[in-house]
Amino acid sequence: MTPLPTPATPAPKPLRPTSTPPVALAELAELLGLPAPARAAVSGAALWAQQVQPGDLFAALPSLGAGRPHGADFAVDALAGGAAAVLTDPEGASRPALAAAAVPVLVHPDPRAALGPVSARIYGDPSDRLAVLGITGTSGKTTVTYLLEEGLRAAGAATGLLGTVETRIGTQRLPSAFTTPEAPDLQALLAVMAERGVTHLPMEVSSHALSLGRVGGTGFAVGAFSNLSQDHLDFHPGMADYFAAKALLFDGRAAREVVCIDDEWGRRLAAPGRITVSLHGPADWHAASIEAAPAGSQAFRVLGPDGFDHVMSIRLPGAFNVTNALLAMACGHAAGADPRLLLRGIGRAEVPGRMQRVDRGQDFLAVVDYAHKPAAVAALLDAVRGQVAGRVIVVLGCGGDRDTAKRPVMGAEAARRADLLIVTDDNPRSEDPAAIRAAMLCGARRYPNAQLREIGDRAEAIGAAVAAARAGDAVVVAGKGHETGQQVGGVTHPFSDAAVLADLLDEVRG
Repeated sequence: MTPLPTPATPAPKPLRPTSTPPVALAELAELLGLPAPARAAVSGAALWAQQVQPGDLFAALPSLGAGRPHGADFAVDALAGGAAAVLTDPEGASRPALAAAAVPVLVHPDPRAALGPVSARIYGDPSDRLAVLGITGTSGKTTVTYLLEEGLRAAGAATGLLGTVETRIGTQRLPSAFTTPEAPDLQALLAVMAERGVTHLPMEVSSHALSLGRVGGTGFAVGAFSNLSQDHLDFHPGMADYFAAKALLFDGRAAREVVCIDDEWGRRLAAPGRITVSLHGPADWHAASIEAAPAGSQAFRVLGPDGFDHVMSIRLPGAFNVTNALLAMACGHAAGADPRLLLRGIGRAEVPGRMQRVDRGQDFLAVVDYAHKPAAVAALLDAVRGQVAGRVIVVLGCGGDRDTAKRPVMGAEAARRADLLIVTDDNPRSEDPAAIRAAMLCGARRYPNAQLREIGDRAEAIGAAVAAARAGDAVVVAGKGHETGQQVGGVTHPFSDAAVLADLLDEVRG
């Protein structure tokens, strides 16, 4: 996950619909239960002053951390950009830049929570015009959205996709700054999709997005939960708070609700009327007769409502990907798609940076994966272990400026399953990379059967793994997946695990 930006460091300029009819500020005030302001209208919304366009509502929000500026401190830039009105809190309204502002100011006690519904209204409540299918959970969100998007397209839907890897509007691809965009950007993007004829949008919904109101004002045709394990405890004070954030997707904002009940958190969410998914059942959707092929594909029976019983093949290894496929089937069916057509599409889907095979003709398996939390690392390596007869060689690091408690746990989970674990750098960001590696190694040494190496340079670490591999082995490069940069000391350097691995494999074969 990318860092939370401040108003001084905006995300890339978002798409907007080609035409947004002006919305009276009085209508927005009524929506929020505020006194009617002076006569004015707005035609867009922006969270960052540098992105304000003429006629926008500028959201001057309080900071998310101590020492960060208030959004109102950037009001001068926003007004210079043509902001027609401002939404802020009492503290922001008292700042000099707004106290003397010549535009109307909507003052709300929690403007962050208000921003989603307001942005949705400004852009014509776009989630009323397309079916949004939201996937939340710790692991599997990206994979489920890709599987679901391919399944829905096979069923005849015009699809978009929104998540960690990219945003897609039909065949157009755009980079993603967040797993789930901020509310004004999200609502503008939904409006663009509706404008371009998208009918169904699978999207990832992060715990940050739910906690911070980014998906406020969005109606979901389907909301789904995959699983919960330790992650983001730098943002959430504990697992209970993390779960409570995920559970917000099931507060009535989704017309249909789908829950995987294979962990204790999913079982807590299960309730009458909610569609259940389980690897082996009992559940509304489950699998049977799972058979894994040496090349990494799997075939299994999908059993669903109304006697549905068909064989599915997927290109991804691992029991967790069978569960992901079942969750995609359940979501697509809940949205009204023909399950037989969903099954065909899901069977041909591929997911960037998730169990991504890098094949350059070598005699061992080489895989890149985004696993960057303990449970995901464990599941990944268990899946790979089941695919090869030889050794499992793992290259793994942990990101800086994130949940520090998971570092020794990730090291332990990897060492427990690897024959050779090479601890390296991921995205150290502002932290000392050596200290991050030391924390991982502390956990890894709990399992002395694994051979351990420490190589800070990530390319060198991948090279060492390739050099150590023999016929029948597996080389697993985990943590960064689809990412194309490495963040070190405030600078993002070009780096792709898949590209580096492919080049090194070419050198070996050459």
